[in-house]
Amino acid sequence: MTSIFDQKIDRRNTHSLKWDEMESRYGISPDDGLPMWVADMDFRPPQAVNDMVARAAEHGINGYYGNDAPYKEAVISWMKRRHQFDVSADWITTVPGVVAGYSMAIQAFSEEGDGVLVFSPVYHAFGRAVRDNNRRLVESQLIERDGAYYMDFDNLADQIDERTKILLLCSPHNPGGRVWTAEELTRICEFCLEHNILIISDEIHHDLILDGSKHVVTSTLSEAIAERTITFTSASKTFNLAGFATAACIISNKELRDKIRKVFTACGVHATPLGSQATTEAYNHGDEWLTEACDYIAANQELLIEGLEAAIPGAKVMRMASTYLQWVDFKEVDLPFDEIVTRIQKQAKVAVNIGSTFGKGGETFLRFNLACPKSTVEEAIKRLEDVFADLRIQANA
Repeated sequence: MTSIFDQKIDRRNTHSLKWDEMESRYGISPDDGLPMWVADMDFRPPQAVNDMVARAAEHGINGYYGNDAPYKEAVISWMKRRHQFDVSADWITTVPGVVAGYSMAIQAFSEEGDGVLVFSPVYHAFGRAVRDNNRRLVESQLIERDGAYYMDFDNLADQIDERTKILLLCSPHNPGGRVWTAEELTRICEFCLEHNILIISDEIHHDLILDGSKHVVTSTLSEAIAERTITFTSASKTFNLAGFATAACIISNKELRDKIRKVFTACGVHATPLGSQATTEAYNHGDEWLTEACDYIAANQELLIEGLEAAIPGAKVMRMASTYLQWVDFKEVDLPFDEIVTRIQKQAKVAVNIGSTFGKGGETFLRFNLACPKSTVEEAIKRLEDVFADLRIQANA
């Protein structure tokens, strides 16, 4: 059965980071390379979004944005029906992206030299936001067990000190696609309450659930946890709207809310018309699209697991419950890691993210973006089969 996501859309020469900077960063031409790195989709968003953009372009005036009530109503409705999270309109502040939001939150709620706790390996922007704000990155390395990541609670207390002020939590986790359970989240949040650590929860991948797991919004765990939690989320990963630079900062605690809004105001943060309206349209009309997208990505995952592990003896794909960013471990492959990367990127011309950029524990991994047509995954597997044929011959000898 044909899917709307089977369509191959030419994104070359559209100012796409994923496509148009692949050559400068990897030496891979977009004319014959496969971009499986940057975390955006090669899918068009729900038609309602593109219809809105067309109407705005036809109108032709792009002034300052006002009346954010429809946007906030859409966020409130989405969070309620998709995540059982009751949000009030005054809790929401619109920011130009989740990364920008938590970077400013770090400024608002810590001082230079303070520690920010993360669970690594983790999305590389976490470390960048901490270091660029002159804070200390405190990495608690995740434990890999039975093909999934788990928090290392046993050693957590030894890794922090009195100047550890913030937990920067990735939920669901990127990379690895782990959906944290309510029990795990409660345990880490209660640890934070005990040690007076503020929780900043990046939940941008929360809509992309592939296996029926239940994403739990951190702020729904208890009133006490909600009072010490700042939630960031966005439609950008869910509906491929990253270019609209729009995210929601949700805080129930008025004292925290007022403090961070001063930083937002000082930095000139404000909503944009197209970003807010695109989010509104996606949240109001995107449920069916999202269901199909998650099913499609899940099928791509099955294809990659079977094909890549057969193509490269020793490679192990970590099954993801969320995101579209497949985390693959090559530590058991009988080649130096640098040669594996060279074969994949220089010979097969598949652009992927290098695991070491995600911090401790990522050194033998690569990350593959599966939010692409099935034919792209199939072509990637074929190329990997070609460039690792000698390993299969050796393994079967």
